[in-house]
Amino acid sequence: MGICFSATKVSGSNSNNAAAAATPTSATAAPTSVHHQQRKESDASSHNSKTQRSGQQQQVRVKERRRLSGAVPFGKRTDFGYLKDFDERYAIGKLLGHGQFGYTYVATDKASAERVAVKRIDKNKMILPIAVEDVKREVKILRELTGHENVVQFHNAFEDENYVYIVMELCEGGELLDRILAKKDSRYTEKDAAVVVRQMLKVAAECHLHGLVHRDMKPENFLLKSTSEDSPLKATDFGLSDFIKPGKKFQDIVGSAYYVAPEVLKRKSGPESDVWSIGVITYILLCGRRPFWDKTEDGIFKEVLRNKPDFRRKPWPTISNSAKDFVKKLLVKDPRARLTAAQALSHPWVREGGEASEIPVDISVLNNMRQFVKYSRLKQFALRALASTLDDEELADLRDQFDAIDVDKNGVISLEEMRPLLKIYLLS
Repeated sequence: MGICFSATKVSGSNSNNAAAAATPTSATAAPTSVHHQQRKESDASSHNSKTQRSGQQQQVRVKERRRLSGAVPFGKRTDFGYLKDFDERYAIGKLLGHGQFGYTYVATDKASAERVAVKRIDKNKMILPIAVEDVKREVKILRELTGHENVVQFHNAFEDENYVYIVMELCEGGELLDRILAKKDSRYTEKDAAVVVRQMLKVAAECHLHGLVHRDMKPENFLLKSTSEDSPLKATDFGLSDFIKPGKKFQDIVGSAYYVAPEVLKRKSGPESDVWSIGVITYILLCGRRPFWDKTEDGIFKEVLRNKPDFRRKPWPTISNSAKDFVKKLLVKDPRARLTAAQALSHPWVREGGEASEIPVDISVLNNMRQFVKYSRLKQFALRALASTLDDEELADLRDQFDAIDVDKNGVISLEEMRPLLKIYLLS
């Protein structure tokens, strides 16, 4: 329970603006571009010289980063303008979860005894200005969305000499998929799925109304407010979210592999990418499987770009035509032809009192979903264990090495870019 931290995120480097470049939580490679694989061998010599120059640039960047790490972090030098009396107002309790920069705890309001969630972010880890901007942006987003029934409520932001504290509503109902799998007598229906999807679309529509793109819509980022049967769903993680001006596009690759939209991989994404992600979630809720899957993230991305979801395999023949129509209209590869969040809310299958069936779905759906949840959690634990063995400087060095190999700066390490390094390795 509590605030959910995203464990598997893909992040590039060319953001729509400076504040948009979210720091990745794991070193995740983007897909290998097809056109890179088709380059001719004659490019290798010029490519090799570029790689050497990039290696020199990398050494400069590493030295500069190490120089900065010896200085006072920007977070310690920044007055965020937040309230300064956190310790007087709240008592921190048990740990709920953690990310790269901070920890989330249960806390108690000393005056009212209300239990809340507190995200405590270490100022010492905000080494560069971009980290400070990320925190400020997250607080701004939570302020903007406060009052929406399906967004975790923001109480206030505090700071002291060492930390920034973001105080939010505590969600104690657990994760969405766990609740579905715990349903009595396996009575899970299309209507149950439609209720969930409708709440997600409301969040997306509210974000887009504010000129905001969530950019990481997935089941793990939605928690239930309480354990009651009719508990509302709450969006809890806006760490990758960002504002965008009309007509502009994000150029960075961010999100979680299973849910990333084709236009994100093409570096031309906007609000439409949230709707695609909700389409992927709906597909999973209806059949228990991912619409695009491969053993590697590179393979998943190729599936997203090239293939269509399978609507023939069991249990899809037993799913209503209205549900299939809804999913197909969200999983349209051309974002211009995809339904907007507001349009999707009017679809007959998802709207309140609509066509979603109340007949329990095939038992295979819950079996599939159970396997999906187990696999996802195992992967999260593995990534967290790996990340915990690296300190901030080692993570920074890995990023610099990636940047040095990625000669054309497209966020992709292609076979051609790896070839000169492999030759050096084999000759050494």
